[in-house]
Amino acid sequence: MTEAILLVGGKGTRLRPLTVHTPKPMVPAAGVPFLTHQLARARAAGVEHIVLATSYLAEVFEPYFGDGSALGLHIEYVTETEPLGTGGALRNVASRLDSGPDEPVLIFNGDILTGLDIRALVATHEESGADVSLHLSKVDDPRAYGLVPTDPTGRVTAFLEKPQTPEEIVTDQINAGAYVFRRSVIDTIPAGRPVSVERETFPGLLAAGAHLQGMVDSTYWLDLGTPQAFVRGSADLVLGRAPSPAVPGRRGESLTLPTALVAPDAKLTGGTVVGEDARIGEGARVCGSTILAGAVVEPGAVITDSLIGAGARIGARAALTGAVIGDGAVVGADNELREGVRVWCGATLPAGAVRFSSDQ
Repeated sequence: MTEAILLVGGKGTRLRPLTVHTPKPMVPAAGVPFLTHQLARARAAGVEHIVLATSYLAEVFEPYFGDGSALGLHIEYVTETEPLGTGGALRNVASRLDSGPDEPVLIFNGDILTGLDIRALVATHEESGADVSLHLSKVDDPRAYGLVPTDPTGRVTAFLEKPQTPEEIVTDQINAGAYVFRRSVIDTIPAGRPVSVERETFPGLLAAGAHLQGMVDSTYWLDLGTPQAFVRGSADLVLGRAPSPAVPGRRGESLTLPTALVAPDAKLTGGTVVGEDARIGEGARVCGSTILAGAVVEPGAVITDSLIGAGARIGARAALTGAVIGDGAVVGADNELREGVRVWCGATLPAGAVRFSSDQ
C-alpha cells in the first residue's frame, strides 16, 4: 500500500473560534499543524502518495506542505467547489489515485488522533479479502457514535447511527474514522453530489453483499472535534500518551518552541505547548494548555486546559480554566474564565470584567 486520501475539507464549526482563520487540520497541536502528525504517521506506515481532499480555507494547505517532499511524501491537493460529504470527497479525488482496481487505498478523517496500527489494518484488509476494512474502537459510552457490530470473524454485520436507547446499544464498537478501500469500490461512489460513507456508502455496500471487515484497535483514539478535546489531544502528544513522529521536541511536561520566551519562575506542566514567539510572564502557571504563536501570558496568570489563540494576550493574574481565546483577543487583568467560555477573535475583555469570586 502506497496511497492514501486524507479528508480535510470540514469547516470545524464545533472548534470555532479556533477555525475562524484556520482550517481544523491546520490548527497547531504539539507545536505543528495537526495534519502534520497524520501525514508523518502515514509515511511511517509505508504510504508514499497522499491526496488531500480540501474545501474550507483550502488555500492554506499547499503553501505549508508543498509537494510533501519535506516529509518524504508526494502530496496532491483537490479542492471541492461545493461540500460533497465524506463519500463524495473520496469520489472527487479518485482520478488522482495511481492504484489498480484491486489495490488498497488508505482513508483518514482529518480530525482523529489515533495510535492505530496502520500496517495491521492493511494486513487485515488483504488477508480477509475485504472490499472495505474499517478501524473500530471500543468506547464506554457509544451514544455519540456510529456503532459497527461484527460477527466472530470480524465481518461487519450492520451500521447503526448514534443509538439513543439502551436496546439500540448492541455493541461498544464504533467507527473510528480510518478505512482501507479496494480502489474499485471508490470508483462506484456516485460522482458530483454529496455522499456520506457512513450513512449511504457503507450500508449500501452491506446490502449489496459486499465484504466489509472490522479490525478492533483500542489503542489511543480521540475525536478532536471540540476545543476541549483538541487541547487534550495536543497535551497527550507532548506527554507521549499519543504517538507521533512529528512532535518537534522531547516528550515531557511541556514543549516550548525555539523562539518563545518563558520567565524562569513560570511553571509549565501537563503537556503545555508554548508556540513560536509567545511569551510567558513571571510567576505564570500554565497546565495542559496550548499557547499559540505570538500570544502573551502576563505575570501571575493561571491557565488550565485552555487554548490561547495566535497573538492573543492574557492579562496579569487572570485565571482561565477550559477556555478558548481566539486569535488576537485580549483578556484583561484579573478576569476569571471557566469551562466552555469562548472569546472571539479580536475581542477585548476589560480588566476584571468577568469574575466568579469577589474582588477581595
